[in-house]
Amino acid sequence: MAATAVDLGCKTLIVGAGIFGTSTAYHLSLSDPNPSSITILDRNVFPPPSAANSADPPLGASYDINKIVRADYSTPFYMDLAHEAIDAWSTDPLYKRFYHRTGWIMLDEKDSDLAERIRKNFRECGRPDPTRNMSLAEVRKAWGGVLREAEMKNFGSAYWNPEAGWAEADKAVEAMLSEAVRRGVQYHQGNIVELLLHDDRISGIRGVKLADGRVLEADKVLLATGAWTSRLMTETEDTLKIDEDDRIEQQIKAAGVCVAHYKLNEDEKKVFDKMPVIINGENGDIQPPPPSSFLKFTNGRSFTNTIMTDSKHEISVPPSYSQDVVSQALKSETIDIIERIMPQIQKAGQRVAYWRLCWDSVTPTQYQLITRHPDNRLSNLYLAVGGSFHSWKFLPTIGKYVSNVLSEKSNGNEKDENWAWKDARWSSGGARGAHEKSLPKRELRDLENASRTSRI
Repeated sequence: MAATAVDLGCKTLIVGAGIFGTSTAYHLSLSDPNPSSITILDRNVFPPPSAANSADPPLGASYDINKIVRADYSTPFYMDLAHEAIDAWSTDPLYKRFYHRTGWIMLDEKDSDLAERIRKNFRECGRPDPTRNMSLAEVRKAWGGVLREAEMKNFGSAYWNPEAGWAEADKAVEAMLSEAVRRGVQYHQGNIVELLLHDDRISGIRGVKLADGRVLEADKVLLATGAWTSRLMTETEDTLKIDEDDRIEQQIKAAGVCVAHYKLNEDEKKVFDKMPVIINGENGDIQPPPPSSFLKFTNGRSFTNTIMTDSKHEISVPPSYSQDVVSQALKSETIDIIERIMPQIQKAGQRVAYWRLCWDSVTPTQYQLITRHPDNRLSNLYLAVGGSFHSWKFLPTIGKYVSNVLSEKSNGNEKDENWAWKDARWSSGGARGAHEKSLPKRELRDLENASRTSRI
């Protein structure tokens, strides 16, 4: 299809309307005297369909029925950043209607030191420590007994924080994105097929070419493309002959987790409305039902989907088939986890209403990548990726920091260093960091079989 340039008068093109892209568009709209010079491009329609009620739910980790909001981190840096975000969730009218402070209970393996590392940070940050230990017997009796039948032989203790909670994810993202558009930000729908380079006389990215032939040009391009970033950049890296160690795949990898959703009836929802967020050790989490009445179980054992590109580079990418297609092996593994933590669900004859593979990009240290690309030939290309399955809670605030990076302003030494192009490499298997449980240790192909099915 012939390329057709679209004159947007665009200073900043944001590719991706997940939490990084949406938050950045919103914060830019607050500071830019001409918000119409900001364009956000996403493959989904605007406004996006509900994550729970659509036959074709939006792609990407940001579009979900709910997400955890907590400040319980083993790193002081993210504990402070999370408290800032929670203040916004608690007070800003744009977000507070979607935020539910239910508390969270973390069932901790017997050999884990995570709870003590978190408490150490509360002390060192000079913040009140709202947490306490609960005995496993207490846990069984609490919240209407939702964990009364849980298998707990591998857990040594339970860590309770009443100040954590969750948010209605798709609704919050839609509200922020709608406000950015109301303020003048342009929204375009389309699928990118190519990043367009300037000619040899000018360095940088000229814009993007879409599948329908449109070309969107901009002074600066921000990739907030999460798990799809390596696929998007690999041809450009080939063209520029970027060394293997300097390619984006050394900074982030696409990783997925399996998620099961149960539809609750009215009586069941009344019971599960009492529950907090439940962290099932290293097995994943269970989140309380939002108004749509879905109880969500996440299997925390993540995986990559490594492919070989035409240029013989290995990258991890989300598979080309629908995200609601899950192998029988992965379903069985997830059901086994559910039966051990909340067996009454299966005993009641409940069946999974729908399945989902949720994809995000992870970094070796689990610190996000928010920076300008270091190659001078990509001097106007910026990245806000590497959510590592823990960044959604920063929706209200992360965009102001990305906006500073786009304006070449410092966010302070600590943030600049933590979010810069990373020296850590995947050859070491990743590092203990902000959210080490998110690091993938297996391949999706090893979990697939011939009996793949959808939503049942």
